[in-house]
This record gives sequence, C-alpha cells and structure tokens, in this order.
Amino acid sequence: MNLNRRSLFAAGTAAAAIAPLSRARAQANTIRIGVMNDQSGPYRDIGGPNGVTMAQIAAQEFGNRGFTVEVIGADHQNKPDVGANLARQWFDQGVDMVLDVPTSSVGLAVNQVAREKNKVYINVGAATADLTGPQCSPVTAHWVYDTYMLAKSTGGAMVRAGGKKWFFITADYAFGHALERDTSNFVRAAGGTVAGAVRYPFPATTDFSSFLLQAQASRAEVIGLCNAGQDTINSIKQAAEFGLTRRGVKIAALLMFIADVHALGLEQGQGLVMTESFYWDLNDRTRAFSRRVQPRLNNRQMPNMVTAGNYSATLHFLKAVADMGVPAAKASGVEIMNRMKAMPVEDEAFGQGTLRQDGRMMIPSYLWEVKKPSESTGPWDYLKLLQTTPADEAWRPLSEGGCPLVRS
Repeated sequence: MNLNRRSLFAAGTAAAAIAPLSRARAQANTIRIGVMNDQSGPYRDIGGPNGVTMAQIAAQEFGNRGFTVEVIGADHQNKPDVGANLARQWFDQGVDMVLDVPTSSVGLAVNQVAREKNKVYINVGAATADLTGPQCSPVTAHWVYDTYMLAKSTGGAMVRAGGKKWFFITADYAFGHALERDTSNFVRAAGGTVAGAVRYPFPATTDFSSFLLQAQASRAEVIGLCNAGQDTINSIKQAAEFGLTRRGVKIAALLMFIADVHALGLEQGQGLVMTESFYWDLNDRTRAFSRRVQPRLNNRQMPNMVTAGNYSATLHFLKAVADMGVPAAKASGVEIMNRMKAMPVEDEAFGQGTLRQDGRMMIPSYLWEVKKPSESTGPWDYLKLLQTTPADEAWRPLSEGGCPLVRS
C-alpha cells in the first residue's frame, strides 16, 4: 500500500473526525456537518482550512437552538474515489450533511453517494453546472457559482469587448470540460470562433509553457483559462513571461478568486476580469461580515465566494433543521432539502436568495476588473465592479438544464 504525505494527512484527518462520532452515536440531538475539500493541493487557498473555519463560524453564530452542531473536515486530495469513500464513511458514521467539495469530478462522485444514502450534500466549491442539470439530485443544492454563470459573465464580457477568436487551456477533468463547453457555446452564439483547445493533466501540471505556445500559434485573440487556483496563477504568470499580453492577447481567467489576485499582485493582475457572486467590499453588509470573520482565517485572508458560501450554506441548512426538528431532519435528506427550498435564503454574506427546484441557489453575479496598483487604497482592495447580473439572468434557465426534478 503506497501512502504519500497527502494520503496520510487525509487518513489522519478522517480518523480524527470519525472517532468522536463513534463515541457520540447515541447523541441523537447532534447535527453533524462534514466539510470536504482540498486541504493541501492547488485549491487549498480557495477553500481548504478556511472553508472548514467558515462552516464552524456559522454553526457558532447559529447558537444552541435545542440541538448541538459538530463540524469536521477532511482532505479529498482531488480524487473522486477518495471523496466518495470518505462521504460514504461519514454518512455511515452519522454525518448529516456534506459541504463544499471542490473539484467537479469529486463533487459528482459525492453527489451519487449522497443520493444513495438519502443525505444532504451542499456543493459550494465544485463548478460543474451538471449538478443542477443531468446529474441533479433531490438531496443536492449548488451554492454561489457554476460553469454556466462563469461562461456567461466573464466569457460574454470578453466577446463583447472584441475578443472573437478563442483558444482554451483546460484542466482535463469534469470542471475544465464543462467550463470549456459552456464558454464555447457563448463565444459561438456571440459570433466568435474557437481556434483550438488543449487539455492538460490535473493536478500534475505546473509548467504551462507548451500550452501557451500552442495558443500563441493559433493566433487567438483570447486565451481562455479553464482552470482554477494555483493553475490559474501559474498560467497567468507564464503568459506574462512569454510576453503574450504585451502583444495584445487577452487572458480570460474564467474562474478566479480574490486569493488568486492576492497571490499574483496588482502589477501582474491589473486589467483581468473575473466573476464572483461575493466580494468583501461590495456593500456595508459584506464589509461588516468580512471584517468580523477575517481574524479567524488563515493568513488573515478576506473570504471569497467559496468560503463565504460555506458560511451561508451551513446557516441555511441549520435554519431548516431548526424549522423541521432534528429527528425529521436526520430521517430524510430529501425532506430537509425540500424544506430548504421552501425557505428564503438570507444571510450577511449574500443577502437574500432562493433555492430553485433543481437545487440552484439564485443570487446575482458580479463582473469585476482587477484594479491598477494606483487605484488600490489598501490591503485586499483589489476589484472594481463592472457589471451586475440579476439572479434571474445569471443562471441557466430551468428549461435548458435537463434536470429530471424539474416539472414543467
């Protein structure tokens, strides 16, 4: 049996999480939430430990309303088999809801286990819109963003700005494929063309030079990055090293987070456009929320849409548990998800929203541009708002998703 450092970390975390569950099995009045994400790989700074912390903050702020709440976390290593096995173990040991699960291939695998076990799964970190399309489930909700929303907002903005000829550099798994597919559809619908695409091994790639050279050779006006986290950062840095942006080639970072901008710095990031459904400096509500939680986050990061989404999703789930009672909530994931859909979503991070029939969380999306260094007034002041897309326009229409739960 070949155990590397990441395997040992995940196994140790899972074991530590399961042990208290076994001892507390008799505590029928405890709701257990398992936050599963990338704790040590390329998506660590998107969610990782901060994603677990944000769920814990939500549980603490929810308070004791006749039941207790436990939040645990583990590393799925970006591997579908690890994620599926961990979800099955958690559910068998008494976890009532699995949360976050970035990496779409892992998210889709966990989705199947949650359906099988009739337990709630709230996806926050995975982007594939298939979770509210062909793979939608009566126990699954999809919070804060997806590939359709990203493609429509960021991809659409780049085409309107004159970027008609595209080349895609794509992470070779479900997320990258879905983002390339959805963005290609918007590009072609707007009269643009796709000059080509290359798919790279995930998560084993750090050198993107050969892919960038292929993109350059295609004479594309826009290089669409269908990746995230450290892969996006490396791609942008290496594109700058090759002088692509100086030659007029536009970089479309189709999924980018404020942590990525922080890592790049404004000198390299300025002018990039990105889409998020949450930004700490959006309004007075988000500023107060972010400043309250920031001291508890690793490296004093500001929350992004994934970590804020973990807070929001945890809070809404617990409100539904309180509304229907712990025994009923534990008995059926379908029933508690139905209750969540029937209740309005409201919190300090996202304001008001609703859960649609297919499990889609309906909130506005925002198109941002990374500021020039001279425009920033201080730490984490990185983005300026270009466009707001209302909730009823930001997401794929119900009639187009192919979700079998949708009744006409």
